[in-house]
Amino acid sequence: MIDRYSRPAMKRVWSDENKAELWLKVELAVCEAWTQEGVIPQEDMERLRGAKYDHARMMEILEVVRHETNAFLSSVTEGLGPEGRWLHLGLTSSDKLDTALGLQLGQAGELLLQDLDEAIESLEGQAVKHKDTIMMGRTHGVHAEPVTFGLKVALWWDEMRRQRGRLMAALEDVRVGKISGAVGTHATVPPSVEDRVCQELGLEVAAVSNQIIQRDRYAHFISTLALIAASLEKIATEIRSLQRTEIHELEEPFDEGQKGSSSMPHKRNPELSERICGLARLIRGHSVTALENVALWGERDISHSSAERIILPDACLALDYILSIFTRVMRDLRVYPQRMWENIESSRGLIFSQRVLLELVDKGMAREDAYAIVQRNAAVGWDQGEDFRQLIKSDQETATYLSESELDELFDYGYYTRYVDETFQRLGLLPAKITV
Repeated sequence: MIDRYSRPAMKRVWSDENKAELWLKVELAVCEAWTQEGVIPQEDMERLRGAKYDHARMMEILEVVRHETNAFLSSVTEGLGPEGRWLHLGLTSSDKLDTALGLQLGQAGELLLQDLDEAIESLEGQAVKHKDTIMMGRTHGVHAEPVTFGLKVALWWDEMRRQRGRLMAALEDVRVGKISGAVGTHATVPPSVEDRVCQELGLEVAAVSNQIIQRDRYAHFISTLALIAASLEKIATEIRSLQRTEIHELEEPFDEGQKGSSSMPHKRNPELSERICGLARLIRGHSVTALENVALWGERDISHSSAERIILPDACLALDYILSIFTRVMRDLRVYPQRMWENIESSRGLIFSQRVLLELVDKGMAREDAYAIVQRNAAVGWDQGEDFRQLIKSDQETATYLSESELDELFDYGYYTRYVDETFQRLGLLPAKITV
């Protein structure tokens, strides 16, 4: 991932230095296990605990040997004496690589969980603040019935809580290790060593493996990141839509001195939300690659390795980045209740069409007749810009069934939002009602 979209903590997790440090941690944990098995002498283990890896030297060796694990081991053993022979005892490269990857993904996952918690908190704040801020609900982009902005945000909040649960499950899937040898048979390294190593490292043991940990686990993880990004894109798309000049009910933060256009000084573009949408597409693409990595030849081929060097860090870095942007947008979101009200009224009462229809049916009118009356008056409202409420009140067929006072009761926006508190109570965003 380019520096523009990389935050320092996540960048550190995916750095070459951190990866090699985790490799060494795994190798030493294996040596400790062999020592407990009585294979490595205690005095050798004491010297091994001081082992260090030299990144610059490793790169020099890599130019010659063209094998990353061998270059790593050579850079470490150059600083050791005879005890260096115990490193990598009975292992294949993937024992070290995949077990260290479990640690690395755990580190990345902890950062993403923190990001999610901050995003969820920002959504909760806006949901509670705007619980009763009435706005127009739209289906197919057309005015439908009123909602509240708080209810809209509460729906996003609930979705992101589900995403957090999915991330927790995906992390459980990838925080595993394997120390089972070249094809997973433990022929050169017993299961007891694997158990000790994973316990020491805080990882679960992959109960069965071949040369590698199976890639369905990582496909699950990357797909989960893609799903989280999809939810962020959904919300960002709605913010972009509601920031359009013709609607202008929301506006993402625009800082002092910021410029929205090189040529048009008046512009305030939703560029943060657009960036979320763009990088969400990138993460989705990585999920496809992760799925392609599941099918490998025999006990393992290496076709997944090159792809994972890109998709795993990039997906984590991109999601970490857009979650941080999303939280900033939600915390500092500009909400315009007056504009929301103006937009509700811009349809001149047309949204009450269903209430009038249902009330006419309840009063005894045939549904088809009631529908025709309401639709006819709605059409005049649409086409001639007249107020639907006045048209209905003036309609003689309607007057036969409904008085003016009854119609006034129907034309009450509060009808549509009367259960918002109950929804918030269900979600735990409001205290539940105490029934006596």
